Amino acid sequence: MKVDGLQKLKQSEKAEVVSYFNGTGFERWNRIYSDSDNVNKVQRNIRIGHQKTVDDVLLWLKQAGEISDSSFCDAGCGVGSLSLPLVALGAKSVSASDISAAMVEETKRRAELDGLDLSRMTFNISDLESLEGSFHTVICLDVFIHYPQKAAEEMVLHLCNLSEKRLIVSFAPYTPFLALLKSIGQFFPGPSKTTRAYILREKGIVNAAMKCGFIVKQRKLNQAPFYFSQLIEFEKQ
Repeated sequence: MKVDGLQKLKQSEKAEVVSYFNGTGFERWNRIYSDSDNVNKVQRNIRIGHQKTVDDVLLWLKQAGEISDSSFCDAGCGVGSLSLPLVALGAKSVSASDISAAMVEETKRRAELDGLDLSRMTFNISDLESLEGSFHTVICLDVFIHYPQKAAEEMVLHLCNLSEKRLIVSFAPYTPFLALLKSIGQFFPGPSKTTRAYILREKGIVNAAMKCGFIVKQRKLNQAPFYFSQLIEFEKQ
């Protein structure tokens, strides 16, 4: 009965996330991840912080010198903030997936608008659990905020199994300060906190990757007001 209860809770939370990101959440986050001036101060800071994370990932990949020879899985692609630059930089292939159909359609629309080669892209409506395939590099940015600790670690195991060489993830890290913000309801202020937001302990994420033979290559903490993201690159040994 306890397991059934947990499964029902997960299904309920997932349905909540899907509904949010196909409705008001899509409208809000599509606006945040754009050049629109119709954002408040908090949303603008989140935009800046997320872009820092994307820019760091692209820098790491450029330094590795493997973009043109690599297949990528952008798990939780949102509106294509990472997928589109990867294609523009000459990635061999990019699989852009998201639990939200609206997000996937927006990614495709932006790719067409930018004149990108769609033959090197695939678009999938999928949660992390249902992703399949084999990719040189799997990337999952700022998605684990919807997963509690144990579920996030399970997702790391799953994503590692999809990756041939590299896994890059980012998540809101557990710190006493963030725990305090969350406890007083200011981790995501106002209407932005429509869905649950989880902060994760880095040790659990790292240990999960290590179980699959991955080690930490590099890490970086990006933060702006109301945006905190621990970025980690793992390499398979």
